[in-house]
Amino acid sequence: MRIVTADEAARVVRTGDTVLIGGSGAGHAVPDELIAAVARRFHAEGEPRNLTSLHPVGLGDRGERGLSHWAHEGLLKRIVCGTLVDSPKVEAMAAANRVEAYTLPQGALSQLVREMAAGRPGLVTHTGLHTLVDPRHGGGRQSACATEDLVELVTLAGREWLFYKPFHVDVAFIRGTTADEDGNITMEQEAIFGEMLSMAQATRRAGGVVVAQVKRIASRGTLPAKQVKVPGMLVDLVVVVPDQPQTYFTPYSAAYAGELRIPLSEIPALPFDPRKVIARRAAMELYPGAVCNLGSGVSTGVAAVAAEEGFLEDVVLTNEQGLIGGAPATGNEPGAARNYQAIVDQPYQFDFYDGGGIDLAFLSFAQVDRYANVNVSRFGGRIIGIGGFVNISQNAKKVMFSGTLTAGGLAIDWPDGSTRIAREGRERKFVDAVEQLSYSGPYGRERGQETLFITERAVFRRDDSGAGGLLLVEVAPGVDVRRDVLERMAFAPRVAPDLKTMDARIFRPEPMGLGAEVRAKPQRLTSPRLEPQQ
Repeated sequence: MRIVTADEAARVVRTGDTVLIGGSGAGHAVPDELIAAVARRFHAEGEPRNLTSLHPVGLGDRGERGLSHWAHEGLLKRIVCGTLVDSPKVEAMAAANRVEAYTLPQGALSQLVREMAAGRPGLVTHTGLHTLVDPRHGGGRQSACATEDLVELVTLAGREWLFYKPFHVDVAFIRGTTADEDGNITMEQEAIFGEMLSMAQATRRAGGVVVAQVKRIASRGTLPAKQVKVPGMLVDLVVVVPDQPQTYFTPYSAAYAGELRIPLSEIPALPFDPRKVIARRAAMELYPGAVCNLGSGVSTGVAAVAAEEGFLEDVVLTNEQGLIGGAPATGNEPGAARNYQAIVDQPYQFDFYDGGGIDLAFLSFAQVDRYANVNVSRFGGRIIGIGGFVNISQNAKKVMFSGTLTAGGLAIDWPDGSTRIAREGRERKFVDAVEQLSYSGPYGRERGQETLFITERAVFRRDDSGAGGLLLVEVAPGVDVRRDVLERMAFAPRVAPDLKTMDARIFRPEPMGLGAEVRAKPQRLTSPRLEPQQ
């Protein structure tokens, strides 16, 4: 192991290389200085060129950092990742067909890296069937120049599966907190673990170079062996960045690092607005011991509601990055968590998800169509990507898809608990056909999955009485069903004969008192064997 500068490390990257990059979203364990150093070299020398960037999660601050460093003609040839939304400059290149862009499920990519480390032929999984990553629906391509088939449909033991092909990795950029003089890497101040070990193993197996960005150097033999996440035998170069921030937005949070637990009062309550209204209605589906996933966007507000209502510790909230328990972060830092009970490597979290371990999934939607299909990945000229959405939505026992009924200038409030729409949104989100298939309603129905669609003024279920579609089951107080709901949709859902009014407490600013209600529900059982004996 050698200690070098970031600019020296960037010289190991050659034209045509595939670079595997660790980290998540808003700077969680992202080796940003290494990414930036490659861009500096390109601007100075015109090299390296035609790189393939491979990373399971989107990387960036939705501005200049992360993969946006590489958004230059000639530098980046192909990007394969979970999401593009965190690096808008690369997203723009994909939309303009100036880079080969693929967005594949975050979990599939995370697990694929582990398969590559073991030298197995690739990843075979059910995750992604009947979505945009299924070859019958585009194979995850997000630009016309992306012509290679990265995913194949295969049949094994009489069932359809997706086969995700492996990559040959030339260089891995990973990140930790501390490296010792032998290159052993610990991650004690990081908000997530990701799949740093698998990345290093996969790169070493391919004969590539592993570069680790860290905050500090320790003497040989002084790091606690149990804290070492990547052993020094897998690390070639170490770059020390003393002012390395924990995320793009937080220099350091002891709660994100798991060093301490903060009082629930320190978790900010949501302002009383449509997001809080939606999160409250979603939170009413919780029950004691429920194992849940909170996606990005409006659904992350469920954690804040649970904290404010005092029952956060009665449920198990998780996120795909590997955090278990506590309150997953909201706002611009999804992926981190506070007061968590455990943290595991990302591939293991997705093993649990794919195996059906999630009881309740709280996810967002951008579009919903007449067949209960959902789009979150590409709409209105934007390429967002799929992230962990496919793993979560396809494999959870019950899914709550959340969002406002319309978008684009919506102004709505609830004076005295009654709905007042001052300005309707310009864009319909309940459309005749989704632009891209992120979730298949018919496939969910085939698998017996329960789904809810929660908005600030109405709640729908998948309608299983006939050919599918949506069933309107609840409306907010003061809502005119035809004017405020049905006429704002591109298709006509069936209206339940026993249409209910949503709980009035949702639409008032004071706490709802949900804690006692949640705790009074039946406890989650991990196995039928544990049911009370008669």
